[in-house]
Amino acid sequence: FLLLISLWVVACSLVPSSHGLSRIALKKRSVDHSRIALASQARLGGEHVTGSNDWKIKLASDGDIVYLKNYLDAQYYGEISIGTPPQKFTVIFDTGSSNLWVPSSKCYFSIACYLHKRYNAKKSKTYTKNGKSCSIHYGSGAISGYFSQDNVEVGDITVTNQVFAEVTREGSLSFVIGKFDGILGLGFQEISVGDAVPVWYNMVDQGLVEEKIFSFWLNRDAEGEVGGELVFGGLDTNHFKGDHSYVPVTQKGYWQFELDDFLIGDLSTGFCEGGCSAIVDSGTSLLTGPTTVVTQINEAIGAEGVVSTECKEIVTGYGDMIWDLLVEGVQPSKVCSQIGLCLSKSTKSSSSHIEMVVESENAEESSAKETPFCTACQMAVVWIKNQLNNEGVKEKVLDYANKLCERIPSPAGESTIDCNSLSKMPNVSFTIGGKVFSLAPEQYVLKSGEGPVEICISGFMALDVAPPRGPLWILGDVFMGAYHTVFDYGNLRLGFAESA
Repeated sequence: FLLLISLWVVACSLVPSSHGLSRIALKKRSVDHSRIALASQARLGGEHVTGSNDWKIKLASDGDIVYLKNYLDAQYYGEISIGTPPQKFTVIFDTGSSNLWVPSSKCYFSIACYLHKRYNAKKSKTYTKNGKSCSIHYGSGAISGYFSQDNVEVGDITVTNQVFAEVTREGSLSFVIGKFDGILGLGFQEISVGDAVPVWYNMVDQGLVEEKIFSFWLNRDAEGEVGGELVFGGLDTNHFKGDHSYVPVTQKGYWQFELDDFLIGDLSTGFCEGGCSAIVDSGTSLLTGPTTVVTQINEAIGAEGVVSTECKEIVTGYGDMIWDLLVEGVQPSKVCSQIGLCLSKSTKSSSSHIEMVVESENAEESSAKETPFCTACQMAVVWIKNQLNNEGVKEKVLDYANKLCERIPSPAGESTIDCNSLSKMPNVSFTIGGKVFSLAPEQYVLKSGEGPVEICISGFMALDVAPPRGPLWILGDVFMGAYHTVFDYGNLRLGFAESA
């Protein structure tokens, strides 16, 4: 599943009232890294796992509250109802997808369906038959079924005649072990399978919200009782400091915007010189970015990686040539093809994980397949070019590139860190709309346990998306925990402010 900011001022800088506004309160849970690998895959694979305890807390508020649960500081989910009388389901509120789906009572051959609540159309007085078949593909599995229509209740807001998918087949173990029943997408209709109108669109069209915005506050305090809040139709001024900075949505589908730069410490990585796109995604627990940059992050924070033989061979055998071509002014995108290691103008490799970001029917493939040597060469060019910009000495630059070859993220994604080194790690920053949004080590490192059982996991994972969609960053809950986020549907923009 997959998702911003501006020079404009929010017209709805308000203290929300109960009319046309729904609050979703989240409960914080302690991080359990014994299953961090599982949780990190949860993103689009559906493994939004939860623990056994159900947390419910009512915040002092005039707004309507839907109780949500939080697992691993990662996935935030809550309860909705479908039909008359209401049938309750637990769903992920995901800004990176746009469909609503729940298991169907007619799901007979998938184990996952028997482990979750199932919608029974015969028990609802407001059910309307649709019957159109649908199939949705995620990174680690797929679901299929057919569309139906019924009333959907989120808090005290009731959306009438909502089209949603009744799932009759859940083809992955991911859905078996997931504690959630379904997913409620908050993305744009452009990525809605079957062109089904999203729940949020109907909230707006049916006049059920005061303002055409919704906002997230995620509490990353491991000791905090309240995990966070999702507000439909407004924002809560108690949960951010100062004013929001806004940037426009650049492409409808996901909540996508332009990223100006990414810095490690005070130094630019140089990766976004040609432009980078980013998505803000409540359905992603970590931060994902191009392998080239995540490798640089691993080196800076001392995260474990894997040694790339191809990378070392490129730096050793072609490092001098790459340096010379860059010094001569050859465009970075043409260096590897001029050396003969790449056969096309493509600048990023296609990834087997691209479906985590782009549904298969929307994905655009690169013009040519790339070899591991081509990919390694492209990474080396970025690293060396960046050091050239910082006036690095040739021998030291090539030595640095060699070290980076040992920090390439593993295919599994997670990288462990020495918990005692947090005080020595640099801040990392995203430049968005000309403003710098920084994350301290305590914010981008997931930590749990104490003493000999203490574990620290990097909040960064590598994910390569080929042009023209990529390079692409996904700013998940690690970022959203630090910055209160406004999704302004009416003005097609996103806003960030420091969380409070």
